Amino acid sequence: MPEKSRDFPWLVARPVAHRGLHNARAGILENTLPAAEAALARGFSIEVDLQLSADGEVVVFHDDTLERLTEATGPVVLHDAAALAALTMRGTDAHIPTLGDLLALVGGRVPLVLELKSDWRRDGGRRLVAAVAERLADYAGPAALMSFDPDIVENLRRSIPDRPHGIVADRATDAADYPGQSTMTRFGLRHLMHAPRTCPDFVAYDVHALPMPGPAILRRLFGRPLLTWTVRTPDEREHARIFADQMIFEGFVPDPV
Repeated sequence: MPEKSRDFPWLVARPVAHRGLHNARAGILENTLPAAEAALARGFSIEVDLQLSADGEVVVFHDDTLERLTEATGPVVLHDAAALAALTMRGTDAHIPTLGDLLALVGGRVPLVLELKSDWRRDGGRRLVAAVAERLADYAGPAALMSFDPDIVENLRRSIPDRPHGIVADRATDAADYPGQSTMTRFGLRHLMHAPRTCPDFVAYDVHALPMPGPAILRRLFGRPLLTWTVRTPDEREHARIFADQMIFEGFVPDPV
């Protein structure tokens, strides 16, 4: 069974801006420093995505490839940090930041919720976890770590024990989102059946799938906070209020914290 719940009240104290408080129409793109600055200005927590560059730098970027958000093409992992830093995000002057850039900007003023991306190669994301651990070692601000990949979550628990670690999950019905994972494995992911080994401190679950037994059990019986993503509409916000402890939102600006 999961370990005794640890208390991180700051994790659910304020709404979490999904990939920062981005607004493409205003020229503020997701996972950029301007998006983080916009969230800071309103006191929201900030969620971002992390992955490795070719030379092992931790960069803040969601997609596996570059073409949606930049003029470049190809997998992020094939470009080194200097090449990625030289790129500008489409229609803006913003660049792809590193985790170090983000930490320096935020400086502990609001909580960070950091999602580690997985390639599902069953290595527990060891290089990424180790690199994130190194960059967080001297960071005094609140930061939570999470992933869709239970192996990464288990590795986070062991490698960065002083930071809360969580599982991100949904119905896991789209096999394309879980390359190489069998139907039974995806069933287990949907229902958080890995919880006895991952021992998540919190759960981040798809708002469209709630209520769901797994996160409800961890929340009610084991005291695990439940975040829900990605909340975009008034109906989804009400759904989040009923079934979760806090929302990860985008596309609107909640009331000031």
